[in-house]
Amino acid sequence: MMMQLLSAELLKLRKTKVLSLLFVSPLFAGVLGFKLGQIEGISNEWLSPLLIMVPAHALILLPLMIGILTSFLCRYEHLQGGWKQLLSLPVSRVSVFMSKWLMITLLILINQLLFMTAWILVGAVKGYSDPFPADIFIKLLTGGFLAALPLAALFLWVSMAWTSFAAPLALNVMFTLPNIMIINSEKIGPYYPWAQPFLAMMPQNEGFFITEISFYLSIACGFVCFFTGSFYYIKNKAV
Repeated sequence: MMMQLLSAELLKLRKTKVLSLLFVSPLFAGVLGFKLGQIEGISNEWLSPLLIMVPAHALILLPLMIGILTSFLCRYEHLQGGWKQLLSLPVSRVSVFMSKWLMITLLILINQLLFMTAWILVGAVKGYSDPFPADIFIKLLTGGFLAALPLAALFLWVSMAWTSFAAPLALNVMFTLPNIMIINSEKIGPYYPWAQPFLAMMPQNEGFFITEISFYLSIACGFVCFFTGSFYYIKNKAV
């Protein structure tokens, strides 16, 4: 049953062509990294384009993409009584929720892999001779992915609750734009869901304000709160 639900979610997204958004951020960041990634005094030249690519990807485009994808995941259910029809079928609400959650997490992971691929291509084209920093690669891939999960859980909750398609997108934009200022705050930045992907993907000596343990603990707490809220919302949703 879960595979059928996942196939249905993928089919809905393919009809909207919204999956093309997965390529926007990696492509834009890759172009910027190739054109502007010439920073002096970097210990490893592979890190040079990252200081340009990570802000372009994780500061604005990644949070916006998450909001758009979650809105489209719930768009059809809000049209013409879709929730009533779906939840009246012989399928558990847990399966319905998990199919949407697994789909958004898969799309975020694909987006992260595309970003990492863009970084590698920039280095390959530029012909970097320094050793490839595999530890940084793993940190960016896993850190950015994990830091995006609280935001994905929050907007899956919002998108399921609000019938308006535009309202979650407007809310996401409103909270994403202050990222540029909030990332410079030691007290707010590490705990702000929209800023966490950026902080998780920046090289540690370039922007971490708190220890990794406390930073990822705040991510875990945010994820548990938002995931639990969205899970219980659909479990108790009136048909």
